[in-house]
Amino acid sequence: MWTKSRKRRRAGVLACALLATQLGSLISPAYACGCGAMVPDGASRIGVSREASVVRWDGRTEQIAMRFTVGGDAKRAAWIMPVPGRATVRLGDSGLFPQLADLTGPEYRTRGYFWPRRGDWPFTSDRGDLAGAPPPGGPDPGVGVVGRERLGDFDVARLTATDPGALRGWLEDNGFELPEGLSTELEPYVDRHWEYVAVRLAPREPGGVLRGTLDPLLIRFDSDRLVYPMRLSRLAKSAQSLGLYVLADHRMEPASPIGGSTPEVTFAGRITPTGPVAEFAGTAPVFLTAIDQKFPVPSRIDADHELRATAADTAYRRVEYRDELRTAAGVPVWMLTVAGVLAAAALGVLGLLRRRRTPRARPRG
Repeated sequence: MWTKSRKRRRAGVLACALLATQLGSLISPAYACGCGAMVPDGASRIGVSREASVVRWDGRTEQIAMRFTVGGDAKRAAWIMPVPGRATVRLGDSGLFPQLADLTGPEYRTRGYFWPRRGDWPFTSDRGDLAGAPPPGGPDPGVGVVGRERLGDFDVARLTATDPGALRGWLEDNGFELPEGLSTELEPYVDRHWEYVAVRLAPREPGGVLRGTLDPLLIRFDSDRLVYPMRLSRLAKSAQSLGLYVLADHRMEPASPIGGSTPEVTFAGRITPTGPVAEFAGTAPVFLTAIDQKFPVPSRIDADHELRATAADTAYRRVEYRDELRTAAGVPVWMLTVAGVLAAAALGVLGLLRRRRTPRARPRG
């Protein structure tokens, strides 16, 4: 008995340990997003569950608008994005992404079906519908602060750095811990003399936390090629997803998957911008390409996204079908058909019975 009881206790301890391990993995922070490195303060946690971005490139100048959906308990966090040239930063229109979602949404079509399915009479159910802070910056001899702005929930610093260690020192002096390996991942950008946009995500309400969908942030810089920085996302602790809208003269595509799944084009077509899209990209007609991509193993990301024009500006739009029971004057066609067949069968039976009941005339002798 004692041995069995001891085994049960040991099994219970093991089960608790396994549960604690699983819970720990659920709350571990995702330090990176699709465009840079997200760095929470101290022991806080922050995760970027979805990042959507729109890029406008005219062959000389690139503008990126980013919108984050975040969760966690961080009251402050830093986000770092390398850029190939001197950048300007401003707050974007909150209506930009909803408008782009409407423009690139699928075309809905209706398909009729004949026989009833679950939810149609006589298979209906009474169960109901089942669907159902101070600005960043501080003196550091190895970091140059080009400019600082407070934009909504963002404190923005535009930086230059002579080496990754200098940038690490600047961030640590401003109260942030860095994910392991960030300095190594910054080295290629330092070698190419890129600059950096460092953003402190700080809620406007004192004591608030970063949660929900934040206002878009717009970054603009000169570039002779269309590039979307992604390399720092290899530091992420969980799978990442990227939704990217590209506004350019032609249909665009990533030059390579850079370690993620094959990019999927969900929309391609020429549009005439209006409203928030026109404010972002101008009013001249432009080709809009919408791209989705998954990064199941972020550590495999090996480069930034470089986008190029496709061989042809082929338009594409997803089509989603809604199945609908075929009816005539509000009556299901299958019921009319079955009723017609039954009626014809009944008439046939009646005719046969009548013929059997009618006496045959006797021949006259």
